[in-house]
Amino acid sequence: MTSQPLARITAVQRPVAAPLQRRHKAAIIVRFLLSEGADIPLTDLPEDLQQSLTQAMGQLRYIDRDTLSDVLGEFASELEQIGLAFPDGLAGALETLDGKLSPETAARLRREAGVRQKGDAWARLSALDADVLMGFFERESLEVSAVLLSKLPTDKAAGILARMPGDQARRVAFAVSRTEQVTPEAVYRIGVSLATQIDQAPPKEFAKPPAKRLGEILDVSTANTRDSVLTGIEEDDAEFARALRGVILTFADLQYRLKPIDAPAVVRTIGDDDMALIISGATEENDISSWKFMLANMSKRLSDQLRSQARERTTPDTEEVETAMARVVKVIRRMQAENGLELLPIPDVKE
Repeated sequence: MTSQPLARITAVQRPVAAPLQRRHKAAIIVRFLLSEGADIPLTDLPEDLQQSLTQAMGQLRYIDRDTLSDVLGEFASELEQIGLAFPDGLAGALETLDGKLSPETAARLRREAGVRQKGDAWARLSALDADVLMGFFERESLEVSAVLLSKLPTDKAAGILARMPGDQARRVAFAVSRTEQVTPEAVYRIGVSLATQIDQAPPKEFAKPPAKRLGEILDVSTANTRDSVLTGIEEDDAEFARALRGVILTFADLQYRLKPIDAPAVVRTIGDDDMALIISGATEENDISSWKFMLANMSKRLSDQLRSQARERTTPDTEEVETAMARVVKVIRRMQAENGLELLPIPDVKE
């Protein structure tokens, strides 16, 4: 009997591979992209698809080059045929139109369809303002509070803990010590539940809290008006008055709130006229301390120049000085918003 070449025998005996299913092709593409260093946001996929993809990847072992080339070629061909892709479902559509729809319309669509915002729930929660997060700690159980505190960035968690009353802070901190056996599934469910509360909250007309909004108004009000309003509010709501005092910025505060290194840039932005007017007309001790602080952190030539201009002016009246001080505060607030100017926290004691 004539022997067959070894290659021929091998070819005849090799079993025919079953056709690859689409989920296996998807797993091959994902594995290839990951091996090339691509960052694939698989968390954006529905949970069932993440599970199916993972299972398909676990069923594969080795893929020869020809098969890989065929799968990648088929994938590239399908991509070339796509003219326009739309987001997946109403949740995806709302994500795409984020910022384009009115807050009221977006909130109503979410409630009617029962959809949540896409994305990782814990990433969304970690990005929330501390005031919003405090609301969760006031409403939720100790167990949920302990998980939430543990999942927040360290700096934000420390700030939250510092804002809690002493007894609450101790109870939440102790509850953290009991979270060792909490499962990833439980943490996931807690995150989704908390994020859902955000989505279901009714839309708000004002993005800034009341103290911040009123504080910005009082920033540029006259001293008499500001003091009168604060005194009245303190009589009716001492807690709100404390919050209000914490956000108000006055010219007198600049000696405490402004970083020495930022003083020259602030003075340049304010302009010589207003600074000279304030130097020549300020009478309150704290106002005088603030302009002296600013000049002390400038070059001697520029500070001497401003003092000289102030001496040459006629003494302005109180209203002119307060108006100039209000303009200075407006400039600093604008520098905060546009240039990232950072102010120091309000000291506990102003000496």
